[in-house]
Amino acid sequence: MFGECNDRLPRVLALLIASAVWVSGCSGDEAAESEGDWQRPNIVLLMAEDIGLQLGAYGDEVAVTPTIDRLASEGMRYDMAFAPSGVCAPARTSLMMGTYPSTIGGHHMRAGNRGYDMVPPPDMKGYAEMLRAAGYYCTNNSKTDYQMGGVGGTPPSIWDEVGDVDWRGRAPGQPFLAVFTLFESHESRLLAPTEGPTDPASVSVPPYYPDTPVVREDYVRYYNNIDSMDGVAARILNRLEADGLTESTLVVFIGDNGAGFPRDKRWPYDGGIHVPMIVRFPGRVDAGSINEELISFVDFAPTLLTLAGVEVPEHMPGRVFLGPDREPERDYVFAGADRHSEAEDRIRVVRDRQYKYVRHYRPGEPYGQPVPLRDNVATMQEIYRLEEAGELFPPARWFFEIKPEEELYDTLEDPFEIDNRVDDPSLSDVLSRMRTEHERWRAEFDVWGGVPEAEMAEQFWPNGEQPETLPPVIDPPGGALDEPATVRLESATEGASIEYTLESGDDARWRLYTGEFEVVDAATLRARAVRYGFATSDETTASFVRQ
Repeated sequence: MFGECNDRLPRVLALLIASAVWVSGCSGDEAAESEGDWQRPNIVLLMAEDIGLQLGAYGDEVAVTPTIDRLASEGMRYDMAFAPSGVCAPARTSLMMGTYPSTIGGHHMRAGNRGYDMVPPPDMKGYAEMLRAAGYYCTNNSKTDYQMGGVGGTPPSIWDEVGDVDWRGRAPGQPFLAVFTLFESHESRLLAPTEGPTDPASVSVPPYYPDTPVVREDYVRYYNNIDSMDGVAARILNRLEADGLTESTLVVFIGDNGAGFPRDKRWPYDGGIHVPMIVRFPGRVDAGSINEELISFVDFAPTLLTLAGVEVPEHMPGRVFLGPDREPERDYVFAGADRHSEAEDRIRVVRDRQYKYVRHYRPGEPYGQPVPLRDNVATMQEIYRLEEAGELFPPARWFFEIKPEEELYDTLEDPFEIDNRVDDPSLSDVLSRMRTEHERWRAEFDVWGGVPEAEMAEQFWPNGEQPETLPPVIDPPGGALDEPATVRLESATEGASIEYTLESGDDARWRLYTGEFEVVDAATLRARAVRYGFATSDETTASFVRQ
């Protein structure tokens, strides 16, 4: 038991293959292979809030993380996984939809705070809804934040259940996806006292922060919160083990963005986008292995869909990084930063294994702008205090410096991204290559990046009013049941998903409509429709009775 110490063609996995060679990834340049019986895996996703690589499994000697460390010893540690944004809502939007946030208008932090929802193209569905359509029982415990259901909301068709839930509500033998947010490491937890094993003298303060007792105490809180997060992860994994599901479940541990400190979270520097990722799947992923391939959040959805035997839609640009249909490693990952609270910005980033190119679309402005939650963190308060006293010096003074148009970093020599080498003639070829790759990516994927947010919001919600999904039509519209009735549902709203239930009350269990079905017994059928970003329709009902 776990301790409680605190180019793309559609890809389909052949589910009828009794056994398969499972290419689990690379350790160095060698592909690791293992054989085992194959079936659609159960999936547990543990998503930790605001966490960098401060885990024992990644060599951090301060972190007390026995659960995550054991998970890594039993699975594969990914060393080069990157979020497309340094903040949760755009990053989670990307993870769910399998594309870049600015491709579909989810790149600003919390569209709902500006009075609109992102409205992706009608053919785009979240990977969880696609798994649900394929027969998976899909639950989320409990944060969503996909930019298209109000702050903290979500289109109801994505999940079977959201809240204090796990896999235990599924039908016997039904495969499941269970997502858990581990909130204990969230930035807001830095605002409260903590108890834990961390010694202030043991922590290492990055050079872009002042190394003072105040900042060290913030890091003590951060490490203590990670310790608490580890304990929550232990309870979930122990429950999985108690239910006899460990061997049949793919477990993924991942951070949603970097640590909740001023130059990490919200920024596309590595402190904000370089996240931990560990995958365990007994008998298929080699225990204790290390993968050094570049991984982007956009790779997540196509990988899980392929493993579940679901065809990957054309709009998902990511690669399958795990399993028998694993694809070649990517050469680059891409990220950005846009509005946070009232702080307007636009930054785009290209990164390969060694170099990071940063393009500022608002050069000439200070790096730092007010963001209420961040400004209340003690480290940020200390930065303000030292600046006012004339005691803050580079590189810790970055917040008050002026953004150039471009930055270029050698992340191997300069992992904290302090020395901007954009003018270094020895790197002119690298700079040219990264610029070209940036422009290629921007032309293909940065669809909404250059559009003012107010203009984008008007296109999504004309005149500031949320579009409404038209209610579904039930055919037949009820009637006598002399024999089972074959029912079809349809909404006139393009791209709408439809749910239905034969239960009454607010706690009814809704099913995702994927095709006609039979009503056998007398019942009242309820149906509702939703297009992502639209208001959920009113219910349509039909009564079936026996004479």
